[in-house]
Amino acid sequence: MANNTTGKIDRRRFMGLMWWGATGVLALQTLGATVLSLWPRTRAGAFGAKFDIGKPADYPIGSVTYFSQGLFYLTRVRTSDGGDGLLALYRRCTHLGCVVPWRKDEASEDDLMEEGRFNCPCHASIYDRYGVVHGGPAPRPLDLMAIVQEGDRVLVDSGNITERTTFVDSQVARV
Repeated sequence: MANNTTGKIDRRRFMGLMWWGATGVLALQTLGATVLSLWPRTRAGAFGAKFDIGKPADYPIGSVTYFSQGLFYLTRVRTSDGGDGLLALYRRCTHLGCVVPWRKDEASEDDLMEEGRFNCPCHASIYDRYGVVHGGPAPRPLDLMAIVQEGDRVLVDSGNITERTTFVDSQVARV
């Protein structure tokens, strides 16, 4: 290579520098995307976060309230000893994972109210307000999300989902 006394870069050197620069930028972008993907992005009001659902008195016995951001239904139910509490039911069918809608005008499968049940549109699994299966191919009840009380407020942790094989009164959050 000849000695360049004019201070200009020849075409070959320029193309080499551009190639290495582009490779470096691509490597930094790939590294940055990889590092960002390793951290969970749970923010308030997004699935996987905790949801402040208010006060227990806001939900009468037998009520079913849908929280679309948290992907769960909050139900107020009675226990066998006459007490009551809340269940946070994951909206995902335990058969093949379809979204299970609440049908408030259909015949109830529980003793709390005359109408209302969960009806999976994919394969016709039927669940009551407790998330218990009453028909269809679903192998077990709807999954539960953890419920905690902080002061007079109730929180549902949509990142803490529990599978269950049956319903027992201890699953009801007495708040």
